[in-house]
Amino acid sequence: MGDADAAAIRKVRSDWISEHLETYLTSAGTRGHIMDLTEIGGRAVTTHCLIKYVGRKSGKVYITPLIYGNVGGEIVVVASKGGADTHPGWYLNILASNTIGVQIATQAFEATWREPEGEERHQVWAYMAHLYPPYLTYQQSTSRQIPLVMLTLGRPIDVFTAEG
Repeated sequence: MGDADAAAIRKVRSDWISEHLETYLTSAGTRGHIMDLTEIGGRAVTTHCLIKYVGRKSGKVYITPLIYGNVGGEIVVVASKGGADTHPGWYLNILASNTIGVQIATQAFEATWREPEGEERHQVWAYMAHLYPPYLTYQQSTSRQIPLVMLTLGRPIDVFTAEG
């Protein structure tokens, strides 16, 4: 697929992503957690979290909605960027931080993160590809290994808002 094709997909979906984020934030997580993604190859019940992180260059706070799974009590997100040849900005930003915020429905937490390796990575990838089958196509379209990020939830924090 490459960066240009992935960028075209993101442009078409950017309004949807912005609306999804706004819905999640303005409802304090009562809406936007579960979405039907069958029209784009996903599942009818696809869970979404929000991650909150600081830009490594700008110092700005960003909030990004992502599909997530739960593996052994850890939250898993996928840095797919639609199969682009470069990593998503959110992933590069969290590499520069020990903790991030994560909101699941109406609850938010500080979280630490790690990347699974070896057999664990293989198993987690298979699980995430089952939850959202387009990840398989994304991986086939790029030479980079799409990162998996596993989040361990810590102390509760305030739910995210558009202002914060």
